Amino acid sequence: MKNNPSLKGLLVALVAFVGAFGIYFFFLAKKNYYVVDNPTPKTFYFKVNNGNENVISAGQTVSVDLDKGKNKIQVFDQNKKLLYDSAFEVKKIRGLINLAHQDYYINEQFYGYNLKKDSLLLALDKTMIDGKAYFGGAKHFNKLYSEDFYYNVNEDYDKLIKNIQKVESRSKIFRKQDYLNYYNEYYKF
Repeated sequence: MKNNPSLKGLLVALVAFVGAFGIYFFFLAKKNYYVVDNPTPKTFYFKVNNGNENVISAGQTVSVDLDKGKNKIQVFDQNKKLLYDSAFEVKKIRGLINLAHQDYYINEQFYGYNLKKDSLLLALDKTMIDGKAYFGGAKHFNKLYSEDFYYNVNEDYDKLIKNIQKVESRSKIFRKQDYLNYYNEYYKF
């Protein structure tokens, strides 16, 4: 068999292509999932879509399987007394079930080249939390289900800017105290 440089080049390119996709899917790809979060000091039991009974302790976040469309949840207290039975609709690929109906804030962080984040924050709406104004227009949320975010409560914002040629934003849902801690650490007014 002759030494064929074109065939060698094709094989090297295919190996590099498969390797790049393998690295992306195993290490870099963002997983899509739904969580139940409990920021309270209480323990709850819950059933999703009449499935198995799950327990969620104080301060815990638990992944759950949900179907697109209508879903149902039953929530019980620590004595397994029914607190409520409710339904919600899933439309997106990640979401959060707030079974204790606590305060959460969905914040949008901007990325980009030559971004002046402080002046951008001042131009956005203010959010009132405990009588104090917070810049940036974080959206308050305390209903049963939300999917209007990119990063869940147990994820961090990206540390790297992926495309510095334009200004982009990503939203993240925070527990109330976590949002206040993030705001005070990240923004210096």
